Amino acid sequence: MRIFAIKDETDATGKTLAWLLYYEAEKRFYIELPDDADSWETPLLLSSFLKRGERSVNAYWSMLWVQQRIVPPDRQNLGQILRDNGLDSYDEFELLMLAEGRCAQDDYYLVPVARNEIPEELAARFLKKVEDVIPLAGNRLLLFFRDGLVKKCAVPPLAAFSPILNNEKLFRGVTIQAGGYGVCWGENLNLSDSFLYDNGQTVPLSFDDFRSFIENRVVNTAEAAELLNCSRQNISDLVRRGRLHPVKAAPKNMLFLKSELIQRGWR
Repeated sequence: MRIFAIKDETDATGKTLAWLLYYEAEKRFYIELPDDADSWETPLLLSSFLKRGERSVNAYWSMLWVQQRIVPPDRQNLGQILRDNGLDSYDEFELLMLAEGRCAQDDYYLVPVARNEIPEELAARFLKKVEDVIPLAGNRLLLFFRDGLVKKCAVPPLAAFSPILNNEKLFRGVTIQAGGYGVCWGENLNLSDSFLYDNGQTVPLSFDDFRSFIENRVVNTAEAAELLNCSRQNISDLVRRGRLHPVKAAPKNMLFLKSELIQRGWR
């Protein structure tokens, strides 16, 4: 992750108007606005978030802010521009860095921020980002947050979510957005970290509890065969006949709940 303070060259105080975060592997931008941000000082494109009481700008609008500051991808002489600047391909981040985030339309520019210089209010927001997510029955999500809280949250029954609400396989394909800024199903369907944190119901469970459960109560095929004192082929046969129920199956291995194996040994 790269972090930059957004500043205004006309401001002699050097006040930070916002922070731009860039996740290199995913090539995704996010903008964070200070708690005391002033809508008159905030870049125009971002001021609407302040009016709604929001301080985190989603990836779509953050990328749009970046794109307004760099040469567009449909520029007629784009190839020559890239070559003149030593770039092999169009890259929003590299183009943004060429002029330290400056553009002709305003006086904003970027200043790199070291990890150990992250302001406390920004560090506090990072604690409410999503650390992990597990899809549950009933179109609910079990969410682990960086501050240690675990919450259950139902996906809102909105028309936009109907493709996943009516398809269990698609629903179970939920993943975490870059930086923990929420969860998503592909590029265009997502729930923000703030929505999940504010609307989720806290459950008395920690991520360490969950990890401990996995480590101690989930076994692979070889361990299952050892517990039942049989061969891997016998395990496969029990699964085929519906006598054992793997929680996850791959071509060369399966995972089982240890409790089911122990109870089968009682018979």
